[in-house]
Amino acid sequence: MGEEWIRSTLRDVTLYYNPKITAFRMDNNANLLGPNPVAKKVFKEFAETDVNFYPTTYSDPLRTALAEFYRLDMDNFMVGNGSDEMLDVCFKALLQCGENVVTPYPTYALHSFFIKVNAGKMIQADLKEGFQLDPDAINRTDGKIVLLCTPNNPTANAFRMKDIREIIEGGDRPVIVDEAYGEFVKGSFIPLVNDYDNLIVTRTFSKAFGLAGMRVGYAASNKSLTQILLRAKTPLSLNLLSERVAIAALKDTKFVKRTVQMVEKNRGPLSKGLKSLGFEVFPSDANFILVRSPISSEKLVSELAKKGVLIRDFGKLRMLENCVRITIGTTKMNARLLARLGEVLEECQ
Repeated sequence: MGEEWIRSTLRDVTLYYNPKITAFRMDNNANLLGPNPVAKKVFKEFAETDVNFYPTTYSDPLRTALAEFYRLDMDNFMVGNGSDEMLDVCFKALLQCGENVVTPYPTYALHSFFIKVNAGKMIQADLKEGFQLDPDAINRTDGKIVLLCTPNNPTANAFRMKDIREIIEGGDRPVIVDEAYGEFVKGSFIPLVNDYDNLIVTRTFSKAFGLAGMRVGYAASNKSLTQILLRAKTPLSLNLLSERVAIAALKDTKFVKRTVQMVEKNRGPLSKGLKSLGFEVFPSDANFILVRSPISSEKLVSELAKKGVLIRDFGKLRMLENCVRITIGTTKMNARLLARLGEVLEECQ
């Protein structure tokens, strides 16, 4: 009952990944160093806040803090409930019903969700060898908007900046660059937003900043484009507490630096350990690693979960057959993961 009421573009949409297993989570790319310490301090101070009043309509204090952080203007930024809301707003503002959005394949699973719920169609261009962009193929593909994720999820590699520039400059259409894992690589397109009429960059406080539970994200673009996007954004969508924690995190980035250092230190040893167990390990520029399992990825994930560790299965996707995605943790966490993986492989082979 009710299926006959649903919009046609939503009929093949399924609910997003929502595991019911109780296990240590190395599957969702949250910050495994722990929560950002600035949060506790802000929580204590927030107890004296008059929460009967609304935040500013478009979270101007956080937009001002981002402007200072990036040496841009407040009017270059839109902020809200995670970078997922930012992506949703972009499509609400720019996409007409039935229009195409061009993305690489494979890429972040929720990209297709936001396109479909906003009545668009996703057209994909396969990544080349090494999971790199094919700018010519993307520029040849008809679509109203181009959406790229770098470092790419789930492949973990960063795209070459020259290839992204080629796409931004290759057509008269908006190009959204999703930099959710941007803190783990050098170089960002945010400093270039005033150089392009068609560039939108999204980022999040969920990953390197260790604030996934606060749900704070932002988008940067030139001032004219930002004003257009704000027309489609739900006013007051970011609560006062999340906004204040994000501002504090921008002013004190020591935890972010520690997180990046931890990931850089542990990525190599974890990759080496996975290779020694028989996994094919793909190069990573993020806080996670994509590997191809020597056994069925479905079986691997299921049996590993029984041993108390959860990783993400992508093994049924084309180009990612038997691949799993693993979040990089501390030395102790990674050792535990490798030990449990070894047990699963020994039991299943």
